[in-house]
Amino acid sequence: MEGNGVPVVKYRRPLLITAAALVCLGLAAVPGAKLYYQSSWGEACARCHEIQPNFDSWQHSSHRKINCTQCHASSLEASVRRIVLHARGEVPESFHLRLNDVFGMMERCKSCHQQEFAQWRAGPHATTYSRIFTDPKHNEKRRLMDDCLRCHGMYFGGGVTDLVEPVSTTGPWKLKDPKLAMQPAIPCLACHSIHRQGAPMFASQDRTGPKQEKFRPSLALMDRRSQLPISLAILPIPPVMEGARTVRVSPDQRQALCYQCHAPLSTNQVGTGDDRTPIGVHEGLSCIACHQKHGQNTRTSCANCHPRLSNCGLDAEKMDTTFLSSKSKHNIHFVKCGGCHTKGVPRRIAKR
Repeated sequence: MEGNGVPVVKYRRPLLITAAALVCLGLAAVPGAKLYYQSSWGEACARCHEIQPNFDSWQHSSHRKINCTQCHASSLEASVRRIVLHARGEVPESFHLRLNDVFGMMERCKSCHQQEFAQWRAGPHATTYSRIFTDPKHNEKRRLMDDCLRCHGMYFGGGVTDLVEPVSTTGPWKLKDPKLAMQPAIPCLACHSIHRQGAPMFASQDRTGPKQEKFRPSLALMDRRSQLPISLAILPIPPVMEGARTVRVSPDQRQALCYQCHAPLSTNQVGTGDDRTPIGVHEGLSCIACHQKHGQNTRTSCANCHPRLSNCGLDAEKMDTTFLSSKSKHNIHFVKCGGCHTKGVPRRIAKR
């Protein structure tokens, strides 16, 4: 009872009813808003001016027949966050995906690209944040730095000190956010831009001979600094040297994407840094000639050329190279005939 004898509950009940009604209205608005965004096919998304450029590029992309909501999940939390930013006048000039958005989108990539996703999942590019940044064998030899994120964490919103501790050659190392441990460090969107301009691919599309497209328009490198994808068509293939000699490199433009992470050091010498440019018996071959596009599987790569192109007639798969065993001293990328024939390379066996 208050001082005048009027029960407090008399005033609280209308407030509770009003609050409950607002909560119910808010909950009811979520499915309504979802339906609105699905039915508008992006028109509703583009009402926010910072999303307009993304909407415009999507309309000319190979994914233009896919509804925005099939790839992007607009959660209540994300919507409230954008409203708060607008109210504060802190609207960004451009809209970029956050790390969690990228992880969420990967499941949607999987729904359409099941085979490609399975190959990627089984390959080395599906490596996790924990595997890359808490590896004692690597971290004891080389100090972690922000440049590691250029290839292994393009969407991470911070520096290496925000990701792992300690940043030194003395461990033990741990991720500051344990939730990242099993998340992919190289997601689909590291190499694919779904808004890249291009025509959709259809099952009936002619893929014979020179009519085949050389590569999908979605191939692009996600540049961490600008937070923009760089089209494969304009990515450079670096010059590679073996001493003073220029190495013959395949003109396959697809490997320009590989070179952005697997490039030689500033000296451009073959085999330095993460470079794997083939020399010796395999000089001139493209990365894609041996490595499966999404899974990097090389199990059948030798059979593509051998024994048909074998100079010595031996079974190439049984030779002492890293194809047979990772412990071999003859790296398959750099192996030369003289590496095994130290007393001189025998003459080529004449075909009968």
